[in-house]
Amino acid sequence: MKSLAVQRWPGPTPTPQDGIFAILIDTSGAPSPPGAASAPAPRGANAFPTPASGTGPQRDDARRQIRLAAREALAVVLRMPVTDITVASAPGTPPHMLLAGVKSRIGISFSHDDGYALAAINLHGPIGADIMRVQDIPDWQAVARDYLGPAIAAALQNTTNRPLAFTQAWTQREAALKCHAQQLSEWQAELTGTTISLILPAQNLAGHIHIGDKTA
Repeated sequence: MKSLAVQRWPGPTPTPQDGIFAILIDTSGAPSPPGAASAPAPRGANAFPTPASGTGPQRDDARRQIRLAAREALAVVLRMPVTDITVASAPGTPPHMLLAGVKSRIGISFSHDDGYALAAINLHGPIGADIMRVQDIPDWQAVARDYLGPAIAAALQNTTNRPLAFTQAWTQREAALKCHAQQLSEWQAELTGTTISLILPAQNLAGHIHIGDKTA
């Protein structure tokens, strides 16, 4: 599988492909306190900001929305009560699902940007996911060199649509890091596994998921 179509939620029952499905919700209407202004929020340590990610109570509400949506979607797929499904996470491990309080192999990953939130679920193991608004990054050369590695930085020099190419490269890297439960850091090496591009039902967004080799 080289690409995965993302489904808006609420919507029809998701149909997993090779045990994987993803949903997208609109969080632009997430409530924020009176007088709160939209402010840039960093995607990771020392990374560039994404203007529409949201901060504080607004982002917390978006997190609650997508976690509930993911539980609802998985409940429909597994035909079990949503109250029996819980998202669990611990430092150093990718998030996974508890079914009736029991740890399962089902992996989950979340991403937020531009008034949207994504949840990607892998019924067979860990998964990482990342979405990002396609945008022109002023210091893209330094960011690519520091975080994406020399090969990607060189390739971006000659691309015809640099904003899109950069966004695709960035979300590939972020998704891989999430799958391996690693924090964003300066480039070291490629991570094992398989990256799959996302077909998103929203304009100006790009994204990827990353899974381990055994579930590819």
